Amino acid sequence: MKRKIALLALSLIVILQGSVWGQIQQPAKWKVSLSDTKASVGDKIDVVFRATIDPTWHLYSNDFDPDLGPILISFQFEENDSYKRIGEVKPINAHKQYDDVWGGEVSFFENTAEMRQTIEIKSLPLNIAGTFEFQSCSDKTGMCVMDDDEFNLTIKGTAKPVQETKPAATKEVVKEEKAAPVVKVETKPVAEVTAAKVEESKEETTTATKTNVVIKGNQTQESDSLWMLFIVSFLSGLAAIFTPCVFPMIPMTVSFFMHSDENKAKARFKAFFYGFSIIAIYTVIGTVVALTLGANFANFLSTHWLPNIFFFLIFMVFAASFFGMFEITMPNWLVNKSVSNEDKGGILGSFFMAFTLVLVSFSCTGPIVGAILVASAGGEVLMPIVGMLGFSIAFALPFTLFAIFPSWLNNLPKSGGWLNSVKVVLGFIEVALGLKFLSIADQTYHWGILDREIYLAIWIVTFAMLGFYFLGKLKFSHDSDVDHVSVPRLGLSIVTFAFVVYMIPGLFGAPLKALSGYIPPQATQDFDINKIVRENAVMSGSAAVEAHTAKYSDFLHLPHGLNGYFDYEEGLAAAKKLNKPVFIDFTGHGCVNCRQMEANVWSDPAVLKRLKEDYVVIALYVDDKTELPKDEWIVSEYDGKTKKTLGKKNADFQITRYEVNAQPYYCLLDANGNDLVTPRAYDLDVNAFVEFLEEGKKNFHNK
Repeated sequence: MKRKIALLALSLIVILQGSVWGQIQQPAKWKVSLSDTKASVGDKIDVVFRATIDPTWHLYSNDFDPDLGPILISFQFEENDSYKRIGEVKPINAHKQYDDVWGGEVSFFENTAEMRQTIEIKSLPLNIAGTFEFQSCSDKTGMCVMDDDEFNLTIKGTAKPVQETKPAATKEVVKEEKAAPVVKVETKPVAEVTAAKVEESKEETTTATKTNVVIKGNQTQESDSLWMLFIVSFLSGLAAIFTPCVFPMIPMTVSFFMHSDENKAKARFKAFFYGFSIIAIYTVIGTVVALTLGANFANFLSTHWLPNIFFFLIFMVFAASFFGMFEITMPNWLVNKSVSNEDKGGILGSFFMAFTLVLVSFSCTGPIVGAILVASAGGEVLMPIVGMLGFSIAFALPFTLFAIFPSWLNNLPKSGGWLNSVKVVLGFIEVALGLKFLSIADQTYHWGILDREIYLAIWIVTFAMLGFYFLGKLKFSHDSDVDHVSVPRLGLSIVTFAFVVYMIPGLFGAPLKALSGYIPPQATQDFDINKIVRENAVMSGSAAVEAHTAKYSDFLHLPHGLNGYFDYEEGLAAAKKLNKPVFIDFTGHGCVNCRQMEANVWSDPAVLKRLKEDYVVIALYVDDKTELPKDEWIVSEYDGKTKKTLGKKNADFQITRYEVNAQPYYCLLDANGNDLVTPRAYDLDVNAFVEFLEEGKKNFHNK
């Protein structure tokens, strides 16, 4: 009985999913407005883009790495003399989250979305028009949808702005309401089914409520991120204590407070203020970074080659300093000036003692502080402040505690060569982490100088050298002799060499999932033994020669070594020649669920064998930006628009033929383009996908 109930429930789910996929999806509905309807020439106002997003869907923002995978929302403005854009379109309270599938941090909206473009009014009448493209994906059904829309806002003279939208097929224009406090343009996705009009007040109340939910959720994620940064920075502050510039100063400083002429209570108060001053100095540094850089600088820091190369060089300089090549010190005049002010006594003297400590210890703490600031400067405004606060609290902690409990000084280990070893270990870590910045620039601009295997080779050598250093086999000029290997050093060397052994298979194509967020993507690897085996197997197939000359195959590729086509007409011609059925894959570069299907279903031997041997595979990317020659442009029968890119042409084909605009979407056709079975969408059931392919092949041969 339970088995029958389970089968019935599964059947209902499949039927419901089929009904959902078999229609045009409009998960995001946009409104465009002006932030100030009474603005004059010279004023700065915002063009506000707001969207209501269906439950279980999310819409990607524009403030993360564009090469990561998902399609960023993009805006195109028709420039004219009536206004000037200031900066770019900025997201408001977008979620940020690490995505295991893409191997990086993505930014997205749920429930509601808001984007703003600041403009300066140059003349009246004002006219602001343009288009925007965006991608939405469902966490429940696995669908991803590419869509676009238009906007057109005007202000005539000093009167209220007049709202209008460019007419588009099957799109409705919201009529301007006289009592509306702001001008709003409601843009609806293509072919939206007309529904009963909801009262404006209720709609605005609902939107406001959803916005509050988004902000609250975003604050929760930001809090988690800030706490993680605080913890990492705190641990970095503790590590900085065990450096030769700082550790010897602990007993010296504490002794100064405890052996002064003042009573112990007053000395302890000064010690507390000394620790507080250390925290204040470092936190001020973080605040300055936050105010001068801030969140608006994040996209530039994360994607542009200049800051990433700069940060890479900084890390390498810091590493060289830790290895003993030179000392990074503050100017002598600044240190001397601070020391001279220590004699002023009172809390002012304590402050200058703290300032002197910060300056003198800079050669050891500078690289750590720099690493924290570099890691946090590209985030929210609070991140550099929180980072410096965590670091400084840990850094100031021993001075305060030992001042309160001076007897603890007797239990401190003696200064010696082990302090320098801490610096050297930090130097190796700086080399490994600094390489990430060079990798970001290399991937973003496709230089090809730091592919995955080169990156891994450098890491393997770096950590192998660290392992030998723990064993005393590698020595720097200022290191002490290691007569014997202690148990802690032996343990650290074992862990380090185990990490090296783990990375070695990555040179031959192993996925190394634990490091996916730190190393370049596997597609950049030139030598992948698994890929070579797959390609050799495919090359023995009958379609191997044609597939290698397929149109667009110089920049579009199929997974798992499959050969195929990226143009519908060319693929059909090959199918006729080979007398095989056609497997059409409506996919996208930024479709995460397409990648999940490829990784979990296509990779199965039973599926992969049938795709290789029984079908001609045609992958139609709906989000590819490749401009088509003018003679290949088409005018859509669906919305009347001219499709000028490869992606828009493929997307229009999917919508026009199947009335579906979501991906992934799989269709089985004969060589004349006739459907063999009902198309299939996102479903990780391998057996069901095998049956889908088998049914298509059977129907093809029975024709």
